[in-house]
Parts: sequence; C-alpha cells; structure tokens
Amino acid sequence: MATRGPRIQALWHLPWLVFLFSTTRVFCASPSKVPRLGVHGPYGARNHHGKVKVQSLAPSEQEFRTFYYNQTLDHFNYSPESYKTFQHRYVVSFKHWRGPDTMAPIFVYLGEESSLNDDLGYIGILSDNAARFGALQVYIEHRFYGESIPFVSREEALKDANLRGYFSSGQTLADYAEVILHIKKKYSADSSPVIVFGGSYGGMLAAWFRLKYPHVALGALASSAPVLYFDNITPSNGYYTVVTKDFKESSESCYKTIKQSWFEIDKVAAKADGHSILQKKFNTCKVEKLLDSLFSVAAQYDRPPRYPVDLVCKGIDSAPEGSDVLDRIFSGVVAYFGKKPCYNLDAFFSAETLEGWTWQTCSELVIPIGRGSNDTMFPAEPFDLKEYIEECKSAFGVPPRPHWITTYYGGHHFKEVLRRFGSNIIFSNGLRDPYSSGGVLENISDSILAVYTTKGAHCMDILPATIGDPDWVVLQRNIEIEIINGWILKYYQDLLENSS
Repeated sequence: MATRGPRIQALWHLPWLVFLFSTTRVFCASPSKVPRLGVHGPYGARNHHGKVKVQSLAPSEQEFRTFYYNQTLDHFNYSPESYKTFQHRYVVSFKHWRGPDTMAPIFVYLGEESSLNDDLGYIGILSDNAARFGALQVYIEHRFYGESIPFVSREEALKDANLRGYFSSGQTLADYAEVILHIKKKYSADSSPVIVFGGSYGGMLAAWFRLKYPHVALGALASSAPVLYFDNITPSNGYYTVVTKDFKESSESCYKTIKQSWFEIDKVAAKADGHSILQKKFNTCKVEKLLDSLFSVAAQYDRPPRYPVDLVCKGIDSAPEGSDVLDRIFSGVVAYFGKKPCYNLDAFFSAETLEGWTWQTCSELVIPIGRGSNDTMFPAEPFDLKEYIEECKSAFGVPPRPHWITTYYGGHHFKEVLRRFGSNIIFSNGLRDPYSSGGVLENISDSILAVYTTKGAHCMDILPATIGDPDWVVLQRNIEIEIINGWILKYYQDLLENSS
C-alpha cells in the first residue's frame, strides 16, 4: 500500500455518479454515465467522519433559520410566463455575525445538485471560520432540487418540457444573485463583502458567479471544480486515468486484478447461464455497472479516515488463497459495502440527484468523459458525441449543447482570458480526485490562485474540520482562509481610502 504523507503543493501569493448505465459493457459514454459531481460521497457524511451528521432544520433551531424568497422563474426573458415566481429556499445562521454596522462579511454557500438538507451540517468551511470573521452564513438551494422546485413536484417538473427548460446553471446563478442582494438589503448590509463557496458542480458555480456577478461577490472559493472538462479542453480519459493511478499507487496487484477482471466477466457472461452465474456471485444483476461505479466513486471520494481505495484493494488482495479473479473482486465489493444480500446502485446517490443531473448533463453540462483501449484499468469506452446527442434527444426530446458552457463562461485560452479580466478566485483540488484532471492546477494571476494537495480527494477542504485531519488538508484550508482574509482586508482598505 502506498504511504500517505503530509506533503502539500500550494500555488498562491499573499498581498473546482458514477452511474454507468448500459446494455453491454463496451459502449459509448451516455448522459447518465457522466460521473456525478457533488460534494457528498455515496455514504453522505459518513465518508468523512465515519458517521452521519445531519443538521436539524426545525423552526426551533436557533443557529439555522429557513427562509423562502419569491424567486423569478425566468431571469432572461420578458414574456408573461417569465414573471411567475416560486418559493426558493435559503438558510441563514446569525450565530457569529457581528452585524452590518461592522461591515462584517457574508459567507454564501452555493448549493449544488442536491437538496440543501444534504449540505447543512456537512459543509464545514463556513461554520468553522464564521467566528473569526464575524460572518453571516447563508446557504442557498439550487433550483429544481430540494424544496426549490417551481410550482409542482420534482417528478412533474422534470417531465414538463417547458418548465424543465428553466433548469440551467445560468438561471441558477441569477437566482443566487437575487437572493444575496435581497439579504443585503433586508439586513442593511450593503457594505458587507460577500464571499461565495461551492464544491464540485457547486464549485463551478462559485467560480462562474464571481466572473458573471463581480459586483455581488468579492471573491469565490471553488473546491474540486472541473471547469476545464468541457468542449475537449481536457483529454477525454483524464478522469479514468486518475482513477487508475489511484488504484495502482495503492496496490499494483489490486490494479492488475481489476484490469484482468473485465475479461473474466466477459468470459463468464458468454456462457449460456453466464448472467445468472455473475448475479449469484456478486449478489447483483448489474455486475459491470456496480464495479465501474464502485472503483470510480472510491477514487473520487478517497478521503480519510476510510480511504476507500485502500479499503477495496485490501479486500481484493486479502481474498482467501486459491480465490480466482472474480472471487477477489467480490472480496473488494464486500470490503467496501459490507456483507449484503443484494448490492444495489441506489447505494451511491439519490434518485433526486440522479434525475436532475441527467437532465443537466443532457442540456448544457456536456462533460466528454471516455477512455480508450489500454490507457486505464477499465475496458475501452470512448466518448461518442453523436450517440450522446441521440440518447439525450430520446430521453428529453432536445439535443444537448456541447459548446454552450465554454461560450457562456469561457474555458478556451483560460489563462490568457482570466489574466486580463478575472480576480479573486481560489481553485482548490486534491490530486487523488479524478475530476482534478479538469481542474485549474496553476496560478492564473496574483488573485486567481490554485491550491492543491497531492493526497486530497473530492471537496475535502470544505468539509468540517476534525481533530484527526491530516496536516496537508489543515494547511490547505489555512492557505485558503488567509487568501480570503487578504481579499477582505483589501476591500476594507479600499473603502477607507475612497471615503477619505
């Protein structure tokens, strides 16, 4: 097993589902098998702390108060339909806020592709640092998730082609801008600087928010945000290359067993009763999908104290003597999940997230992930845009727009463009995260900064701090907060100079 150390690579200056649905194993990337982004691993908060930590949203809860804003359905049109409003949920903690008279900052967490309930009590970077800054904490839900679904149920909304058309990142960023400005007005906090935070897809939103609404947010922390995994900027196989590297570094024998297993699965499946044999051996009817998802999710959320990649490899490598390849692979499944009568893909992510994410990747978030022959430990699975488009049209009646993200937010010539007009964004990554392959890993300017750890996984830096956290993640968080502190101090200095 590879030894884990405290080494951190920080580039900065002071003054960024796997659900693999297919009918056969050798297939092209489809919308529903784009690895799901998201702060939460398949075990929710258990991934970091070993147990679930859920924040109560009861009205009696003093720290977190729930509010609803009358949100505009369509921010970019002036037809009668556009003026309809829906109840948009956000949550506020006043616990550490020093109030508007002190111009204390407002920390805003931008919700990602899940209910806001999944974030409260699980996103630690705001609450862990609010006391130091005297900050107001705000958590805003993403439209079409949780309680922030326009007019009807989630199922009805996703089936309604007209209503579903308002489910986009651009509309969501405009939602966030309206809520933030509403809060600043409501609490007379016009001079309070706003810092936005987000992880994974939410990290992309945080970076894009700073670029689109610099008059609303002073700065952004974008954790594990693969903003460069669009429009072929990042090599298609980047994600699975990192997954492979993680397993190979953990155990060479484990890596070889996994790579060999696909051939063995094919060989068994080719028998007359092959699928029945595989189903009984792995306690699931979707063996290839389960394994593909398991290995990828383990790498994406390879966080302490569990370290799921090591956990899976230990199970594979410690299988009883004489075990064949598939028996060893099953030992890895048991090591990860525990012994179960049936292993189900539903163990990874909620239906709410999966259904919403499938629409988002079938409309604008076209992430061209694939892999060729022999460049990963997985079987060949190239990204085929033509097939992808046809599957989206079949599912939703409209084709995806694979070039829209880079048209609307940028991405090509990223360094040159942002160096000219961008500022105050931290791109944080852990290099064990497969999505770091599409992240920003070098400084763009003195204020658009990359902070990464070689041992970090997906969004680990924004989770709640614990006593047992490795030194390298503690250092990463400290660097990020000191950068943010510098932005805020500079803001106060500018206000003072402009008022004199």
